[in-house]
Amino acid sequence: MPRRHRLRTALVVLAVVVVLALLGTSVVSALVVRRPLPDVQGTQTLIGLDADVEVLRDARGVPTIVAESARDLFLAQGYVSAQDRFFEMDYRRHVASGRLAELVGADEAALEADQVIRTLGWRRVAEQEWPLLTPDTRAHLQAYADGVNAYLEGRDPGEIAMEYTVLGLRVPQQEIERWDPVDSLAWLKAMAWDLRANYDRELSRAQTFRFVQDVARVEELFPPYPQDRNLPIVTAADPGADALPAAAGVELDLDDTDLQAALAAADRALAAVPHLVGEGDGVGSNSWVVAGEHTASGRPILANDPHLGISAPGIWSQVGLRCADVDDACPFDVTGFALAGLPGVVIGHNGSLAWGLTNMGADVTDFFLERVEDGEVVVDGGRERLDVRTETIEVAGGDDVELEVRTTRHGPIVSDVLDLPDVQRAPVPDDAPGLRFEVALAWTALTPGRTADAVFAMMTAADADDVSAAAAILDVPAQNIVFATTDGHIGYQAPGRVPLRGAVAGPVPSDGTWPRPGWDSRYDWQGWVDPASMPRALDPAEGFVVAANQAVTPLGVGPFLAEDTDYGYRSQRIRDLLTERIAEGEVLDVDAMAELQTDERSAYADALVPALLQVRVDDAFDRAGQDLLRDWDLVMDADSAAAMYFSAVWAQLLELTFADDLPEGHAPSGDSRWLEVVRGMLDDPTSGWWDDRSTPGVVEGRDDVLARALVSARRELTAQISSRTADWEWGLLHTAAPEHPVLGGDGVPALLHRWVNPTPQRVGGGSSVVNATSWDASSGSYGVTSAPSMRMVVDLGDLDSSTWVNLTGTSAHPASRHYADQFEAWAEGRQFPWPYSWAAVRADAVDRQTLVPPED
Repeated sequence: MPRRHRLRTALVVLAVVVVLALLGTSVVSALVVRRPLPDVQGTQTLIGLDADVEVLRDARGVPTIVAESARDLFLAQGYVSAQDRFFEMDYRRHVASGRLAELVGADEAALEADQVIRTLGWRRVAEQEWPLLTPDTRAHLQAYADGVNAYLEGRDPGEIAMEYTVLGLRVPQQEIERWDPVDSLAWLKAMAWDLRANYDRELSRAQTFRFVQDVARVEELFPPYPQDRNLPIVTAADPGADALPAAAGVELDLDDTDLQAALAAADRALAAVPHLVGEGDGVGSNSWVVAGEHTASGRPILANDPHLGISAPGIWSQVGLRCADVDDACPFDVTGFALAGLPGVVIGHNGSLAWGLTNMGADVTDFFLERVEDGEVVVDGGRERLDVRTETIEVAGGDDVELEVRTTRHGPIVSDVLDLPDVQRAPVPDDAPGLRFEVALAWTALTPGRTADAVFAMMTAADADDVSAAAAILDVPAQNIVFATTDGHIGYQAPGRVPLRGAVAGPVPSDGTWPRPGWDSRYDWQGWVDPASMPRALDPAEGFVVAANQAVTPLGVGPFLAEDTDYGYRSQRIRDLLTERIAEGEVLDVDAMAELQTDERSAYADALVPALLQVRVDDAFDRAGQDLLRDWDLVMDADSAAAMYFSAVWAQLLELTFADDLPEGHAPSGDSRWLEVVRGMLDDPTSGWWDDRSTPGVVEGRDDVLARALVSARRELTAQISSRTADWEWGLLHTAAPEHPVLGGDGVPALLHRWVNPTPQRVGGGSSVVNATSWDASSGSYGVTSAPSMRMVVDLGDLDSSTWVNLTGTSAHPASRHYADQFEAWAEGRQFPWPYSWAAVRADAVDRQTLVPPED
């Protein structure tokens, strides 16, 4: 069982315990689950306030906080965050600090996660960042922490969250620790880890090469980005793009090098880290902005929907942060999506500017192969001492665990964190020193930075210059920023700390796609890309910007950011639809943009269905599946039989084609890279990848495999659903089922499921579809693994006409009516009004609470 799933499976035991304890009386059950629900009306004293703060909540529990000062504003946000989502915050900080075993006890998966995260040192780096931040940012973080702690004061754990009552049935529960401002910074590291880009593909290259022993064949599975077919974000025609420096070319030649076995050890160690915002190839985002000349309001419209893992509660909380009088001392007048545990708004709009974020896919990690002996590491023929420290992991109800962490000039050694013997058997380059072989991880987030400063700078940004200034200090994670202003400008800005890699000719490539020899300093990072040279665009001639995880610039334009990005099918579909509608003279509005967010036409089907229909299927029963594809509109609708069948064919095709050629754990997930691989193979019916190596004496070709996939998919759905194709519907298998991170896993009794897991929803869409409800073709399941974690559409001409929707709801309390009250609308592609003007916000409020300072 993969490590990333074992923690949840182990913690399910807690769920069984609590259900057995509570089944005896529904009254006790009601007290346990409803006791933590906060009072959100009336007047409440809040220590630390200088003046009254108003908290207005709408019908979905979304708070708008109105304060006289910035300190009071973030103090109140901390208080409200703790009201709604403290256990989520506490769970995240335990994970991000490598202290999960303190919360859940002596669980193997929790201990492994703690060991790896302590090795990476997220919390240590967060502590180093604190003095780098501006005084204002530190003040905001401290005010937020003070607000959280004010809510915790005088409350026992069961009053704060149901989860503490459950955990207390298994392990001793201590008094809840006060929130520290550095806890917020450590959470940023955890988020950056899940959005770190090509680390998985770097390891996949290495592991695949170990299996097939042919560099050229490995490269066939990582084709170049199809920039002529799927345009990048910034094209050569955009202002300033041609002036950017060109990336250095790198020669790939690894024919006599095998660097794989040690990386298998590192891979398994890093897999122990829990994913807090999502994992896998489906993690990405859509964002685009259209100029006012094409919109009904005459001002830009911006749309954004980040694609992250689905959980209950969802990753985002919605909030408005409003200074009663906006001035230099209190400049915030913003609304949008926040992360519980971090003050401010991460995505949203203020009175002048709206912004959205998507994952850039910048290559910000590298694995360095190190030679170590007697506490020293080889560098250019000499020796350097390793930095060694000891970490103590406390275990609730158990003994402490000691961990020795070793760090090289490149980063922490990750190949020896767990008991992983493969590292000792790693073949190495001919010139490698004959010592112990280890693997160190270099990651930009392990260098202290100022991302927290950037969060607050974006909240007050008013124009492109402000966005560029914020982007210059948004170190990690590297995110595409798409923005629009109320005075009519639209634009794009690439932020992020991206390493410079020197071009080194030789057997080991230096472009960041393969592991690097740590004993040769020519492969060391040479610094960072200058923020001033990062790609940008302002008011492009085509009248829109689309950033949906595709390549940022054409090959050779701008600084080298990454070799591995999404392959652009989703982004090109958005571009094509916008181009078509603008060419037809359609006047675009908020509803049109929200409709585009739920477009479900499949680029996979565009590429594959013509080939599938040319294959002969002899048996009439099997041919009934193929016949579904003949008149299909290629839309992945939840009610579509053809969409279900095509998805099964795709999974079967990948299995039949690559199962015999790839190592365990690296089966095709079915993301856009695999579509690009298969698209190329369709033009080569005798490609060696089509041949099944398990059938000696027989050489299969393209049509053989396509026919087998069609038949196998028919048989699979017959067994799983029905022999009648009329009974097939994509949504029967493709469901969105958010789960509680601790109490929501498989095997949980039905009663607890009803408490903590929202009712699964049938959805359309799929991988590399605009409505990106991704699934993993290698998993044996068609269930959604990542999806739009929220959707928003902002009309800069009439902010009150903007719309938004969250994945689940605002509250993290399972007993709250706002725990999942947006989930059904989200699944159906609906959004809710998003008021901004004072009149609209007040008219929309259904709960009002006044937070007041203590009386003298």
